[in-house]
Amino acid sequence: MRNYFFRLLAPLLLAVLCLLGHTAISGKEKPLVIGMELSNPPFETVDTSGTPFGVSVDIAKELGLWLGRDITIKNIPFVGLIPSLKAKKIDIILSSMTPTFQREESIAFSNAYLSIGLCLLINKEVKGSDAKELNQKTYKIVVKTGTTGQQYARRIFPDAEILALEQASSCITEVLQGKASAFLYDQLSVLANWQKYPEKTKVNLTPLVTDNWAIGLRKEDVALKDSINIFLSEFTKRGGFETLKKKYLENPEEIFKEMGIPLIFSPQSKEPLSGA
Repeated sequence: MRNYFFRLLAPLLLAVLCLLGHTAISGKEKPLVIGMELSNPPFETVDTSGTPFGVSVDIAKELGLWLGRDITIKNIPFVGLIPSLKAKKIDIILSSMTPTFQREESIAFSNAYLSIGLCLLINKEVKGSDAKELNQKTYKIVVKTGTTGQQYARRIFPDAEILALEQASSCITEVLQGKASAFLYDQLSVLANWQKYPEKTKVNLTPLVTDNWAIGLRKEDVALKDSINIFLSEFTKRGGFETLKKKYLENPEEIFKEMGIPLIFSPQSKEPLSGA
């Protein structure tokens, strides 16, 4: 009789156990998939072993811990980040992206988490060193495609030729080879490349404009946006961004101080830039 009841109940018990197991598994949140272009040190890059590394990577890890979710970082070209987000291949963009009116028509953004000044890496043979001197038809300003630098360049250098290339490394090569007069890019990248190529370049590290950076999300992900904004506020209050500044920017900050030039880091109050 016992064997009969066991045989009768066994399939039912097995089904219950499977259902419980499925519920437990499905109840765990999926990893947060984060899109970055890992070619922008010290913000988004890789270390010698190919592991994602930098300011934004550390922010992503802290965000994952705060949300209680594992994270997965996908390396995507900058121009492909918004299409990947809209196609649901990634959950958020954390890649030095500035909210602009055009981007805000397509996706949502968190509150700004930091700012950076844009300045000039200049070929050493070029006579000029400031925006007014370089705003001439004889000069060519190179910018990275899809960045706000591309939009700012048209305003700052209306008389100069503007060349847009997809990779920052290609922009730098143009300057090194004398094919472009200057590269408009963020202060830290400009400083790093001037230090790397002092015989072929010079710099004007004074910020021509400042960019706020924010985290990009799909418009329908309102709850996630709210959670991210709370995280950013709490991370700021506990000194998280100051810790990152000391970890990644301490030496550059000293150089900027010696030159008497501000290194922009804290978010600045400003209207979104019109354009891409």
